[in-house]
Amino acid sequence: MLYAILCYNPEDVVSSWTKEEDDAVMARLAVVQEELTKQGRLGPVARLLPTTAATTLRKGREDPLVIDGPFAETKEQLLGFYVVDCASLDEALETARDLARANPGTGSYEIRPIGIFRPGSSFS
Repeated sequence: MLYAILCYNPEDVVSSWTKEEDDAVMARLAVVQEELTKQGRLGPVARLLPTTAATTLRKGREDPLVIDGPFAETKEQLLGFYVVDCASLDEALETARDLARANPGTGSYEIRPIGIFRPGSSFS
C-alpha cells in the first residue's frame, strides 16, 4: 500500500537555517531516500515553497473564496511530503522514524494511506 508521509515543521525555524545547515539536513534525508529508492519503495517527494507563496481556495459558497497564504492555525506548516510503498502501517511508521532522525528539531510526520483514483473506477 502507498502511504503519504507529510512533513510538518515550524517554518520560521527551517527558513532561518543557513545554506550549510539546510544542505546538511538535505544530505541526511538523501541517505534515507537512497535506501528507499534501492528498495523500490520511494514515490514522489516534494519540498514545498514557503507558506508566503501559498494560495488557498476556500469552498462552501457558490463562488469559492481565494485567500493569499495558507489556511493554517498551528505553529507547524506542511513543508513537504513523501509517497512511500509500505507493506503495513508499522513499516510506514518506521520509515517516518528514519526521516525524523535525519531531520533535526521539532515537528511531526503525518502518515496516511493513499487511495489512487482512476477515472471510471473507484479508489484503490
